[in-house]
Amino acid sequence: MSSHKRNPQWYSFSWLSPLVFLVFVAPALAQGASVPITIDAHKGLGPMEIDRFALGQGGLSEDPIWNDRIPEIRSLNPRLIRLFVQEYFDVYPKKGVYHWNTLDQSVDTILAAGAHPLMCIAIKPKLLFPTINQDMVEPSSYAEWEELIYQMAKHYKERGSNIEYWEIANEPDIGEDGGCPSRFTAGNYPRFYEHTAKAILRANPTAKVGGPALAHWRSPLLPALLKHCSSNKIPLHFVSWHIYNSDPSEIRDTILSVRKMLGEFPNLHCATILDEWNMSLSNPVQDPRFQPCFIAEVACQMFTAKLDYSCYYHIRDYHVSQEHFGRFMSPHGTLFMARWWNDMPQFDGLFDFQNVLRPAFFTFRLLSRLIGEKLAVEPEPGEAQPHLLATLEPSRDRINVLIWNFAVNAPPEAGVAIQFNGLEGQWRLWRIVLDASTSSNDENHRLRRGPNQDLSMETPRLEIKLAPYEISLITLEKKNH
Repeated sequence: MSSHKRNPQWYSFSWLSPLVFLVFVAPALAQGASVPITIDAHKGLGPMEIDRFALGQGGLSEDPIWNDRIPEIRSLNPRLIRLFVQEYFDVYPKKGVYHWNTLDQSVDTILAAGAHPLMCIAIKPKLLFPTINQDMVEPSSYAEWEELIYQMAKHYKERGSNIEYWEIANEPDIGEDGGCPSRFTAGNYPRFYEHTAKAILRANPTAKVGGPALAHWRSPLLPALLKHCSSNKIPLHFVSWHIYNSDPSEIRDTILSVRKMLGEFPNLHCATILDEWNMSLSNPVQDPRFQPCFIAEVACQMFTAKLDYSCYYHIRDYHVSQEHFGRFMSPHGTLFMARWWNDMPQFDGLFDFQNVLRPAFFTFRLLSRLIGEKLAVEPEPGEAQPHLLATLEPSRDRINVLIWNFAVNAPPEAGVAIQFNGLEGQWRLWRIVLDASTSSNDENHRLRRGPNQDLSMETPRLEIKLAPYEISLITLEKKNH
């Protein structure tokens, strides 16, 4: 959690990164005319891999936080869930003594949800960092630090927890303003990264190591890390960063910009992970329809820009203990965390402080239906709305189309004429509309299913209207004869 969530000046970015998705856009037509879109049921473009559009839980508490919501998170089918390894887990209480039990509970929660943990190392044990100072970032003994990290990675390898991704630091460019106790420089972060990465890989040679999980991708820490790893042949399997901005094109621009930077180091082959993102939390759009539609639009932008993974921040709001944070952060940093999380209105969790579902959860429910092979859509991606994603399920008897009507400022109603090419036989179609404004969290109220209608090769056309910020899932199911 970073200060750029409250300071609007953090929000200017440009375009870049890897993951696999298609945004399907139509050109603007005269007002009142329907936008024509063609979906080719016979033209597959490879696996959609919607599960790369994943989740994260912030560094707020040693409690598992959302362990009573495992079935709901499992239903979203995320491949990764990011977890802060923060000092409140107390993993190194005494010299030569390691304490994993509390951290294990949070890891087990992720595994029970069917996901793989992405472990973000943000600890500063008092034995190795005796002074509370965010700018004192290197341990008193690198040998002892490496042994601690080695034992952690070894513990989870031997435990069979299937932890592949290890991230070194969280928002190290801003330190306590990002909710973690270390503020690095371009001079000391690469050295700290090297010691930590080598310890992880010594325990688990198949692990993937990376970072820096920057608050701002333009920080000098990233080019310093890339140069250090490239010149010294230090493993760097992925790079990561964060952004909070209500304009999805700004999020997309960071992806393209990081990819361009990586192109300057051709001997590195790094995946890209945008592992904290959301709309602006310092100046949130409070229309309840905005954020659910924003999430769908960001998914499109990420997959079009070929991002490898993303982690939506976050799963659940949670109370911050000043006593716990005061053990490893300054009074200023501790007060900031408590005031931000305990006093400020929150707009980011899938579940709120009362553990109530937010409408954003249901966008992820709809996105999780986009399994199988992505389908070709015409016209090719562009800037005009509406956008959609389409897939053919592995059983090949269902087509799912997620379509939405988004703009940073409220869009007008949009008419759409969808032509389905390549349909064989008779198909049944229904439409589910996400209602973000209803006060009910009953899924049948949030996700309102309309009546069935028939489509076939002879009648392959569907015309619909999309209200401002509307999200619809259109499902075609082949009839059995």
